[in-house]
Amino acid sequence: QVLKVESVGIHDNFFELGGHSLLATQLVSRIRDQFQIEIPLQTVFVETTIAELGKVIEQLQKQNLQLAAPEILPRGGNAELPLSYAQQRLWFIDQFEPNSASYNIPIALRLQGKLEFTALENSFREIINRHEALRTNFQAREGKAAQIIHQTTNWQISVINLQHSVTETNIQELIQQQLIQPFDLANESLFRATLIVLSETEHLLLICMHHIISDGWSMGVFVDELATLYNTYIQGKETTLKPLPIQYADFAIWQRNWLQGEILERQLNYWQKQLETAPKFLPLPTDRPRPAVQTFAGAYQEFALSEELSNKLIKLSQEQGVTLFMTLLAAYDVLLYRYTGQTDILVGSPIANRNQKEIEGLIGFFVNTLVFRSELSENLSFNELLTQIRTTALSAYAHQDLPFEMLVEALEIERNLSHSPLFQVMFALQNAPNSDVELTGLTVKDVPIEITTAKFDLTLSMSQTATGITGGWEYNTDLFDSSTIERMTGHFITLLTEIVEKPQTEIKELPILTTSEKQ
Repeated sequence: QVLKVESVGIHDNFFELGGHSLLATQLVSRIRDQFQIEIPLQTVFVETTIAELGKVIEQLQKQNLQLAAPEILPRGGNAELPLSYAQQRLWFIDQFEPNSASYNIPIALRLQGKLEFTALENSFREIINRHEALRTNFQAREGKAAQIIHQTTNWQISVINLQHSVTETNIQELIQQQLIQPFDLANESLFRATLIVLSETEHLLLICMHHIISDGWSMGVFVDELATLYNTYIQGKETTLKPLPIQYADFAIWQRNWLQGEILERQLNYWQKQLETAPKFLPLPTDRPRPAVQTFAGAYQEFALSEELSNKLIKLSQEQGVTLFMTLLAAYDVLLYRYTGQTDILVGSPIANRNQKEIEGLIGFFVNTLVFRSELSENLSFNELLTQIRTTALSAYAHQDLPFEMLVEALEIERNLSHSPLFQVMFALQNAPNSDVELTGLTVKDVPIEITTAKFDLTLSMSQTATGITGGWEYNTDLFDSSTIERMTGHFITLLTEIVEKPQTEIKELPILTTSEKQ
């Protein structure tokens, strides 16, 4: 069920079958549901087969322990609707920068074939009915922010007819225009869809949501439901989508009730101990002096690893008993260490934070940010760094419930307007379930959206695809030139190529110069 494979032997290794930490989290939540017991995520990394996990489950059942977190339940009729901690932070940011589009989450799809407009609009409306988050606004009530959920809306798709008058350049301009329109959190729908008619059989569908009601995983949920509903409308069938057990506001109430007292204390203590003495700034060499106030002007540059290198990285991860995320993060740390000379490095990373089965199918802002600290001494080998990162990551996952905004507050970091607090570089491995969109009678293609903002100095995002591992750098263009980022890609690939061949090499000895640079 979790690995989406036909059959699993009781001695098959979870990670060799394609498991990773996100799927391990889902496995833990399925075990919690099924057996009413709490297995720490670390256990899945140690006891990696059904046979081994079965023994652990048996022992825990005998102990009759309480679950770590109560179930999330639907709220009562007149409950006040607070914001979740993550929403609260975005709401505060919006009060200071009300016309910013930095937190817009867009997708663009090209639809070729005969489009049934009514079926499309009905599908959207049904999704809006299903998910309260898409009918929510945020207003100040008695000095506090509250979620205002509308029972009905008059939402509709905007249609722009551009038949016979559009070029590819116009299309990119149009996409940018639509996607950089700010949202008014208090008064308007935080979910927009625009259909651009290019011809009778060609359309562009632009979808944009504000991050306060959505995240990357939510976009996957949205696209899945859109495909299911559109296809059932076209085929004249009944929808197969199950009713949602809870809504996002139920999660926000649950989070505020649960995350307090001793539970909050435990999470805070862990992170304070982990990060208190770490340097809060990474001095990456930049092409220009850092502006006094951080700008968010950005660009994006993609690259791909060869199939051979990709396979070797996956194999190395399995041999070392780590996930691909851990291997790539370790390599990124080495790159940052070689660029800065700093041996104590903090890297931020998004985590889906959907630990309960009941929130896996919800649209909403659940994603949290974890901070990974790596201590790299010169004579450390890559293997040793990998072991350190595995330990760090597993304990970070065990303390992933503390909202990032609370952590920043608790650490009392001196704010510096020229850079983000705590860390300035990010790493993400995209493995949230994002399926390809299949709409009856249509060929659907993703349209790449040009990225013009950067939330951090440098973010490395990687993905595992059918043909290998791909990556992309989101970088601040006031700090870096595109040629610098191109060089960085060359260094990173050289580093990875050496790591898979000789993981026992000391990190200071690992080569990063490309062949042409050596010449």
